[in-house]
Amino acid sequence: QLQLVESGGGLVQPGGSLRLGCAVSGFPLDAYGVGWFRQAPGKEREGVSCMSSGGRYTDYLESVKGRFTISKDNRENMVYLQMNNLKPEDTAIYYCAADLETYTGNIRPNDWCTSRFFGSWGQGTQVTVSS
Repeated sequence: QLQLVESGGGLVQPGGSLRLGCAVSGFPLDAYGVGWFRQAPGKEREGVSCMSSGGRYTDYLESVKGRFTISKDNRENMVYLQMNNLKPEDTAIYYCAADLETYTGNIRPNDWCTSRFFGSWGQGTQVTVSS
């Protein structure tokens, strides 16, 4: 069974940076697509960034493009989200997720970076951006 544990959240001032980490255990990470999602109070969970198993495909939420970077280290079984120039609207609980990318007809859908395509989740880490 795949297990994911996030770390690196905290309180940061606007314009600051944080690096979230996700330790994955149970299966080799190189077989899995991974993603970071977030949920703010009163809002639905949204996909922040995703990366395909081989790293060829990435996707970013429009509002974080140019500020956030997803990466994965298959040797260390780690997934990272580097967040720069943080804004108060980035405040949320951030979740790491993974799945085997078993898409219908083996065709990656346009909305592949959404929670319905990910079956394994971490417990989340709080990110608060405030002065």
